[in-house]
Amino acid sequence: MILSLFWVPFLFGQSLSERTIQGRISVESNFIDGVNIRNETTRQATTSRIEGYFRIPANEGDIIVFSAVNLETLTKIVTKTDLSNKELKIEMTLKSIVLKNVIINSQPEISAEKLGIPAATKHFTPAERKLQTATRGSLDGIFNALSGRTEMLKKEILVERKEKLLEKLEYLFEEEFYTQKLKIPKDYIKGFQYFCIEDQGFINSIKAKNKTMSEFLIIKLAERYNQIISDENK
Repeated sequence: MILSLFWVPFLFGQSLSERTIQGRISVESNFIDGVNIRNETTRQATTSRIEGYFRIPANEGDIIVFSAVNLETLTKIVTKTDLSNKELKIEMTLKSIVLKNVIINSQPEISAEKLGIPAATKHFTPAERKLQTATRGSLDGIFNALSGRTEMLKKEILVERKEKLLEKLEYLFEEEFYTQKLKIPKDYIKGFQYFCIEDQGFINSIKAKNKTMSEFLIIKLAERYNQIISDENK
C-alpha cells in the first residue's frame, strides 16, 4: 500500500511536467511541410503541416531532430525559452546537390543589360504589347474595358507567362527525372508540369533561377500529384 502511494504522485508529477513546443519550419524563406520531427528523448514523432507548422510534446532538455529528403538534418536541445515561446522558428538548409550533364551554350545571348548598358525602354511580350495598345488613350481604354477586351488581353498575358514557365521547366528537368526520380508516369508528365506552375513557391524558385530549391519543391509536389493519381485510379 505504501509502495502504491509512492508511485501515484510520481507518475502524476511526470504528466504535469510534460509540455508542448510549437513552431514553424522554413527553408530559404519558404515554409516547408512534410519535415520529419522526432523527440529522441521520448521517442515521439510528427511531421510539419501545410505552411510549415508543427507541434510536439517535449520537456526542457529533450533532443528534437528535424529531417527531410534534400535537407540537412538539424538537432535542437529544448530550452525553457523554447517551451514558453508561442512560435519557435526553425530554419533548415538544403543539402548540396551535384548537378550532372549541365549543358552550357557556347554562344550565350548578349543583351544591353548583360553589358551593363541601361535599357532605355521596357521590352514587352506580344500579349503585353497588345494590352498596352488597348489601354492607350482615354477613349480607347474606356471602350476596351466596357467591351471586355482588356480583361481578355490580361488573361492572354497570364497564359503567355505560364507557357514561358513551362518552357523553363522543360529545360530544367529531363523526362528521366520525372519518371525515375519523381515516379511520375510518362503520360502524366505534362499534367504534372501544369500542376507545378500553379504553386507560387515553385514559380518563385524558377524565377530566381534557384535550381536547388526548385528540385526540393518539385519532389514535394510530385508526392502530392502521385497521391492525386492514386486516388483517381481507385
